[in-house]
Formats: sequence, structure tokens, C-alpha cells
Amino acid sequence: MSKFQKKPNKITHPSLPKTLTGINGLDEITEGGLPTGRPTLICGEAGCGKTLMAIEFIVRGAVEFNEPGVFIAFEEKSDELAMNVASLGFDLKKLQKENLLKIDHVHVDRSEIEETGEYDLEGLFIRLGYAIDSIGAKRVVLDTLENLFAGLSNQGVLRAEIRRLFTFLKDKGVTAIITGERGEGASLTRQGLEEYVSDCVILLDHRVINQISTRRLRIIKYRGTVHGTNEYPFLIDEDGISVLPVTSLKMANSVSSERISTGIPALDDMLGGKGLYRGGSVLVSGTAGTGKTSLSASFANETCNRGERCVYFAMEESPNQIIRNMRSIGIDLKKHIDSGLLYFNASRPNLYGLEMHLVAMHKCIKKYKPSVVVIDPITNFINIGSVSEVKNMLVRMIDFLQEEQISVMFTALSLNTIVNEQTDEGVSSLVDAWLLVRDIEFNGERNRGLYVMKSRGMKHSNQVREFVITDSGLNLIEVYLGPDGVLTGSARQQQMLLEETGAAIHSQAIGRKDREIMRKRKMLEAKIATLNSEYESVEEELNKFYLEEELKKQILAKSRAEVIRLRKGEVTEDDKKGDKGSK
Repeated sequence: MSKFQKKPNKITHPSLPKTLTGINGLDEITEGGLPTGRPTLICGEAGCGKTLMAIEFIVRGAVEFNEPGVFIAFEEKSDELAMNVASLGFDLKKLQKENLLKIDHVHVDRSEIEETGEYDLEGLFIRLGYAIDSIGAKRVVLDTLENLFAGLSNQGVLRAEIRRLFTFLKDKGVTAIITGERGEGASLTRQGLEEYVSDCVILLDHRVINQISTRRLRIIKYRGTVHGTNEYPFLIDEDGISVLPVTSLKMANSVSSERISTGIPALDDMLGGKGLYRGGSVLVSGTAGTGKTSLSASFANETCNRGERCVYFAMEESPNQIIRNMRSIGIDLKKHIDSGLLYFNASRPNLYGLEMHLVAMHKCIKKYKPSVVVIDPITNFINIGSVSEVKNMLVRMIDFLQEEQISVMFTALSLNTIVNEQTDEGVSSLVDAWLLVRDIEFNGERNRGLYVMKSRGMKHSNQVREFVITDSGLNLIEVYLGPDGVLTGSARQQQMLLEETGAAIHSQAIGRKDREIMRKRKMLEAKIATLNSEYESVEEELNKFYLEEELKKQILAKSRAEVIRLRKGEVTEDDKKGDKGSK
């Protein structure tokens, strides 16, 4: 091929049309929703959430995407279904009045099926087709399919009718969800056929491990598109279903160079003078009573003072306890709660499994959109999971927060046990900064010391600082390095007092020496002044003698000149004038 020959254009394939479900997290896992105009099977055991996921698919479509839906129920009546989902905020009766939803209960009696003989779904097709056409439905739910074929033993007829049903839904062009109960053994459904006919199959699971229940979702298949293949935990609460996608493991998140304060100026100085990176993570670990919660509360308080939102996940203390305790050190968190900038989410770790905690945190963060998150403490998760499971959970949490550019502070309780040491080491390798608060015991006194174990991407202090908690807040003080080692607390104050006393005595001695020198200087200056005066008197006498001698010399010289003139008989002008006067 010539190098000037054009390369063939890249062939583009049309993507599979998808319909958004509106369910939090599910559209991310399916990368756009369920296949448009095709049936999707949702299967699972009783109590796993099949009906709720189906009804939320219908309600979200009607409310958020203006797509009317039909819900065919083979178990629950319309009033029962409306009452069951009212606690989730779904008003089915209102949607029915607005022609956005049509609920039809189809009663199927096993005895009637046995008496009829030849089994045919033509009546259901007519009924379903009318319901779709009456409101122009785009979405359809059939719940639960097993009841439709109850008592039917002829597998050939059953398979044929299931295929007819799925073909009918495709011909109507509706996006359908069909729920089915979990089958025995390897079969996903009781009939064992629906999963093969469906274009998308979603399996729901409800597990109880160590007396803690967790719901999980897995996409078994999805024809014509890529999709998530892992198990994803999901949460059912007052807002419906929230599915937690596994976040990206490509580590391609953007980072910020902006620095934010920790709320303690001295700690900011230890971190290069500017604090932590925005969107970064920091771990504060230490034994009980070292002030980990106080540090995290100070961080939250500083965030709210900047006018930014903060979500505080408390795993040990109630919000009222934290508010009361922090008020004693000069931190008022109540005003931030009242202003809506601070939100507390308090729960015991054994309330959920690890995945459920992660789902709940995701949902809370998505709802309040904070710039800072505090989790206090993470070591309580050890009670409901192994070290590796907790680390995996925190990896996913950190990855999610980094993607959202949210700063996070973790606290960890150190108990000098193998489990907790592994937890600290495992978590500390994930975070950007690690602060260690320890007890310093000396001379019968316990004080706190703070170390910056690491801080990625910034210059930080390698010195130990004494961590002081006072009525007016938190502070870090430089420790005293004396002959006996590091001194903190009263030992440091005593040494400083001794140094101040010695400095005062030394200053007083120097002052006394200075005054003595000043007196001697004045005495010497007085003697010098006297000598100067005597010198001036002697000098004046000498000058007087010199002047008299010079005057004598002048008079003698003049007399000598006069004698010489008289001897020569010279007459001067003065003599002439004298003669004239005498005449």
C-alpha cells in the first residue's frame, strides 16, 4: 500500500437505545439505563426489593421523564400497592388521576386454570394493550410473572406463552420490567426460561451475615452493550432505592493545588504554612482521649466559617454530645447546624453492613453536596468486617470523594493491638496526610503530642508539637528539649520559669555592672575635666610670659633704633614739627 493512500475510515456502530430508570446509581451501572423497547427481568427471593424497584422505575419515568407507565400486578391490589409505597413519597393515586400511571390488578386463580384446559394469554394481551394505548404508556411492569403461570404443568405451552408475551411487549415498543421469583439450583427463575428470553437480567439478593442484612444487585446479562458485572449493594429508605456503583479504579481523577486551613494555625504551619490540599484525605489516629474528635470538629468548624458545607459522620457519639463537648473548648457547632452548613449523620456501625454504610454515605454526600466530610472513627467498622474488607470499603470511599473533589478527615482509634495496627497501616497508605496524636507521659503527668507522619506533595514539619486543648480552642506548642529529653506540660513550664528566672537574675547583674561602669566613667570624666582646666591655666601663664617677652623685644628694638638715629644726627619729621612749634 502506498504511503499516500488514505486509510479507511473507522467504522462506527450504532449504540443500543436505553431508557433512564431514574433510580440513583442504577443508570450508572447500566451505563444509561434499561434497553428501550425491550423486556428486562428482575429476579430474586422474597423481600429483596423486586416490586419496589419496578414501581420506582414506573414512577420516576412518569415524574422525571414524562413517560406514562402501566403496572400490572398479579399479587397486590391497587390500593395495597399505593399504601405500601406511600412511605417512600410515591403518590400513585395522583399519578393515576393525571393519566401518567395505570395500575391493573389481574386476579389469577389456580383452580380456574386447571378447569379451563387450553391455556392462552390472549385475554391478558387485550387487557394490557388497552391499558398501554389508553395513556400512551412508554413503560410497563408485570409483577410477578410466576402467578400468571401458576398451576400450569405443560412446559411446552408455558414456554410458548412466555415467548408470546415477550414478543408482544417488543411489538408494542414499550420498555418493560418483568419481576420473577428466584428458582431452585442454578435457575434464576422458577420457570427457568425468562432469563433466556429477556434482553437484560438483573438479580437482586438479600443476605444476612453476622446478623447484619445487606441487599445486593448484579446484572447477569445485558445484550448489545457493556455494563457493570460486579455485585453492587443497594439501600432502600424513605427516598426509594440507591445503588452504589463501584467507582473507577483507573486513578485518573483531577487534583487541586488549592490549600485549605485545618482550623488550627499552628497545625497549618506544620503543613507548610498553608494547610491541607483541597480534595485530599487526612487520617488522625491516636489512643482514646488524645483529642481526635476535637481535631475533626475544628476542621468542620473552619469549613463552615468559610461558608462551605460539611457532613459529619459520627460512629460513636450523638450529635448533641459532640455539640456539648465542643462548646467546652470554644467551638460552637450549633450555629452551623442552624445555618444549614453542617449536617450530622450519626449511626452505630452494626446498624448496617459495610456496603450499606457505604451506600448511605454516598447518598448523604450526593444529597448535601459538601466540600468537606468527616468520618469519626473508621476503626469501629472492624466490628462488622475484616481489616481487608474495611480497607476495600475505604478505598472506594476515598476514590469517590476524590472524584467529587471533596476533602475528607478520618479518625482512627489506636489500641496497640494487631488488628488496629493493621487498620492504621492499611488506611494510612491510602490517605494523603497522616497525623498521629500520642500520650507523652513524664514525671507522673500525661500530655499530648502531635506528629505529622506524612503529608504528600507538601513540605511539612518533622518536629513533635505539644497538643494543648484549652477553653478557647486548640493549639500546638513547641516542646522543650532539655538535658532529660522532651519536656511537656508542667515540666516544660517549670523549665521555662527557671529559664525566665535565670534570665532575670542575669539581667539584673548586668544592670548593676552597667551602673558601676557608669559611675566610674563619670569619675574619670570629672578628673579629665580637672586636668584639662589645670592644663589650660598653665598654658595661659605660658602664653602670658611669651607675650611679655615679645613685647620687651619690641620695645628694646625700638629704643635701640632711636639711639642709633640720635647718634647719626638724623632729624625726623617729628623732630621738625617739634622745632617749628617751639619757635
